[in-house]
Amino acid sequence: MAIQWFPGHMVAARKKAAETMATIDVVVEVVDARLPEASTNPMVRELRRRRQRPCLKVLNKADLADPETTKSWIAWYSLQPGVRAVAIDARRPGEAARVPALCQGLAPHRDDNTKPLRMMIMGIPNVGKSTLMNALVRRKIARVGDEPAVTKSQQLHRLDIRHWLVDTPGLMWPKIEYDSDGYMLAASHAVGRNAVADEEVAVFLADCLLAHYPARLLARYGFSVEGLDGVAILEGIARCRGLLGRRGAFNLEKASLVLLQDYRDGKLGRVSLETPDSRDAMLASHRDAVENAGIHSSS
Repeated sequence: MAIQWFPGHMVAARKKAAETMATIDVVVEVVDARLPEASTNPMVRELRRRRQRPCLKVLNKADLADPETTKSWIAWYSLQPGVRAVAIDARRPGEAARVPALCQGLAPHRDDNTKPLRMMIMGIPNVGKSTLMNALVRRKIARVGDEPAVTKSQQLHRLDIRHWLVDTPGLMWPKIEYDSDGYMLAASHAVGRNAVADEEVAVFLADCLLAHYPARLLARYGFSVEGLDGVAILEGIARCRGLLGRRGAFNLEKASLVLLQDYRDGKLGRVSLETPDSRDAMLASHRDAVENAGIHSSS
């Protein structure tokens, strides 16, 4: 199932972001530390490269991600020109406060009171941009919510005499190219529920957990996961939680919501849905599939 979610206000938001990009020094791109590349908007990458703007990748929600995997992502991003990465929990003011200094290192020409550093926060919905904004300005100026696309318009804020910050609405892109990205985004609540079938997303998530964190499932739900697949995990959750429908059948829809919420709330422990290696493997597999399809269509 292809997952797409591009509300109408995001068309205007993209146009406005492109205009503002010309006036700023550094892009602060907030991503979900559990899925850094899946939650990277290719339109943001395109816009900042076109304007040749450096980027600080903020891997937010690092408290929910596998710490070893996060270290791998920091190293992976450090190899990209004009990019620096940091992992934080934006709810902790001390961690958020590191952002301006890191941005300053990417724009050393903006290092005095006459030329303030102009930063622009970007990212997809529900990755914690508003939480980071509130921490940086030290007051509640951006509404924070668990539903994606809370912020709807750009806002300019002066942090101090040397730092200006533009907050932008959460921005998706029109077509999610890779199915696995769509499922990861949906599992992490970066797209609206009207764009997804919860049961399909939960099966995808269960399969990921079985492959990489099976002990977490056992610890959380109390049944052996050996030999099971994603659907069987949902059935097990329904059984142990008493989620039954008509005639005693398992209510897999409710079981799906239990699994998804437990993941989002961190009740399954610190989990990452992708690694640099898994990302490279997925992209290689996609390229091979495209090439094979081209060979078959021309023969």
